[in-house]
Amino acid sequence: MKLREIYETAVRMGIEADPRGKAGVDEFLARTRKRYDALPDHLKELADPEQLTNPFNDTRIYVGDPDLEVKSLLGGIDMNTGEVLLADRLREKGMAIDAIYTHHPEAWGLTRLDAVMEVQADIWATLGVPIQAGEKLIAARMDEVKRRLMPINYDQAIDAARLLDVPFFSAHTPTDNLVVDYLIKWFAKKKPSTIEDVEKALLEIPEYRIAAQKGAGPYAGKSSGGSRAGKIWVDMTGGTEGPKTVVEKLAAAGVGTIVGMHMGQELRDEADKHSIHVVIAGHMSSDSLGINLFLDELERGGVKTIATSGLVRVHRDKRGKVTSEEPGALPPR
Repeated sequence: MKLREIYETAVRMGIEADPRGKAGVDEFLARTRKRYDALPDHLKELADPEQLTNPFNDTRIYVGDPDLEVKSLLGGIDMNTGEVLLADRLREKGMAIDAIYTHHPEAWGLTRLDAVMEVQADIWATLGVPIQAGEKLIAARMDEVKRRLMPINYDQAIDAARLLDVPFFSAHTPTDNLVVDYLIKWFAKKKPSTIEDVEKALLEIPEYRIAAQKGAGPYAGKSSGGSRAGKIWVDMTGGTEGPKTVVEKLAAAGVGTIVGMHMGQELRDEADKHSIHVVIAGHMSSDSLGINLFLDELERGGVKTIATSGLVRVHRDKRGKVTSEEPGALPPR
């Protein structure tokens, strides 16, 4: 596959699994176009034209000719300068590596991460939170995240890839969307009624079972296994964590259990305050699940994938059946 085709595959799969639905994505792109058209000329020439057709600012090609033929891809969750050097070293040792894929974005895919957070208001709306309230809440959190990202050295890994001539791209929200879509369907099939049922359902998925063997499996915190889960909300997409102020509105909308990748202490305390159970599925395991669904599609297109940087590679066929696992190093048993 060409590098451009890989990128377009990520965007396509992300849109197909987007919790807003196709109509919601189209509406988002229309709002983006309207904001772009309203920019003064001196800002319009600085804007990223990709945002007019790609709703995921954290999914971009950073280094490399889009028409490059990619036969072998080194992929991981955090591909930083060390991983770029690893790719170059593996090339020196004779391993064919045509490009690097990182889940967590770098460069302008990272500095604009706040923009993908807008989806959270649309997700909350499907749960019963009024859209105007959700938009106001997420706007404040987006500004906070934007300011937090501004001081970072965003081009460090990209500069290394450029100097070593290693093509480099990211796909973040698309694979997070794939996790949400997968788990929503999984819970609909398993119908967990208690917190223990939720944990058991997660542990049937190889990525979570392998993480549990490494001590990073699902964690329910203060919630007892016999507690009833109520309405389960899978919170795995939207750039990063939302604001704690939304938790009260989620409780009012009937959410009983949040299943998320991770959750900061402030959000956990707020969930406890409003009697919402929290099951932390696991960050690396959840990211691995979404990445695997994406990489499986690339492999069906003829691309060999090599996992590193925390990615637990589990292969599935087109029907979703697990065909093989690459768990990496496991602790002694």
